[in-house]
Amino acid sequence: MADLAPYVLRYWETEFPALAPNKSGGGQRLYSQHEVDVILRIKQLLYTEGFTIAGAKKKLDAELAGPHEEAPSPPHPAPDLRSSGPEGKSGTLTKSTLSRLRKELTDLLAMLEEPPS
Repeated sequence: MADLAPYVLRYWETEFPALAPNKSGGGQRLYSQHEVDVILRIKQLLYTEGFTIAGAKKKLDAELAGPHEEAPSPPHPAPDLRSSGPEGKSGTLTKSTLSRLRKELTDLLAMLEEPPS
């Protein structure tokens, strides 16, 4: 169904806890519909969206956690850093704009350095 080699599925089972298929008496893996959906999502994250295994794990964990976990806020649009200079030239950066930008970058760095919850 997913058009993947069996060894890829076996590897993903070791990397993604959401993949834990039951086994038949003969040892064949029996995937539920939920697990098939997870496999297709992992394939999309890795092959289409270009995530690494670690990145796909984080993304999938966040998606499977559901709405009770705090979802990351959507990115803010990039601020317009251009302002009119004394001669009315567009594209110059004022001291206040640079100061605001520095604060935003410092806040962003602090968020990235926070340990995961």
